[in-house]
Amino acid sequence: MKPTGYFTHKAFRRHEMGEGHPECPQRLDAIEDRLLITGLETALERREPTAAALSDVELAHDRMHVAALRGLSDRLAEDMLAGGPTHASIDPDTSINAHTWEAALLAAGAAIDATDAVMAGELENAFCAVRPPGHHACHDKAMGFCFLNNVAIAAKYALARHGLKRVAIIDFDVHHGNGTEDIVAGDERILMCSFYQHPFYPECQHSTAANLVNMPVPAYTRGMDVRELIDMMWLPRLEAFRPQMVFISAGFDAHREDDMGQMGLVENDYIWITQRIKQVADRHAKGRIVSCLEGGYNLSALGRSVEAHIRVLADV
Repeated sequence: MKPTGYFTHKAFRRHEMGEGHPECPQRLDAIEDRLLITGLETALERREPTAAALSDVELAHDRMHVAALRGLSDRLAEDMLAGGPTHASIDPDTSINAHTWEAALLAAGAAIDATDAVMAGELENAFCAVRPPGHHACHDKAMGFCFLNNVAIAAKYALARHGLKRVAIIDFDVHHGNGTEDIVAGDERILMCSFYQHPFYPECQHSTAANLVNMPVPAYTRGMDVRELIDMMWLPRLEAFRPQMVFISAGFDAHREDDMGQMGLVENDYIWITQRIKQVADRHAKGRIVSCLEGGYNLSALGRSVEAHIRVLADV
């Protein structure tokens, strides 16, 4: 059995959006602490990603969006040298600091490097402990703590650079992955399956494209109800689609202890969901899975949930 890869970088901790912001560097510390305490880190192959090439980022994003983010970062650095502000606002919830652009390129690079390693057979699968997250980043817009859409970039990369014909994206964050949907809707090479609390952020119209399996659920939905919906709606579509690789937007804010949502999942639900995804990947994709961290803001619940998710990936 090949190892499970664990991709992360110290630059992810240098990106921050201000004191008290829930999408904070301590999220990665909580995961690292949990892996250390449980001994799970010894079962993983730790790797440091390289920054994504702009040509690969632009497989999923408009060139002007990429240039605007880079330009905003450069202007912020110049303003800071002149005694100006330390952050520049994207929207009321999202801002950049001097290190955000580097972190965003490395987060996308982690997903790409993991894809390369899994495709090459060096790793069985991989988890990318990255910041900033990505699934709200649209083709031409940053929003919702997200700047570049790590999973969408990696999925498009697998199709364009590795010649795959069919890939799946699974999103189990409590918030709808509107950015991923914006990028992949109508692309018949990609099947996107997701559940999310609704009505909730982001309050936008959901696409009805045939390659999307959206499962909006009301607040306070518990894990057993989600499992039943997955059995009924996700799994038949995934079996019929037969993906050659599976990408996961792994958000853990649907946990019942997470105040950023109002759903009722627990660690056993993330184990069950990951097992079902892994079974699909084993049957159709030679086990190839790349999972990228999205949400999860209660630090204790996040650490425990990521541990549960990785244990299934690593078969330990």
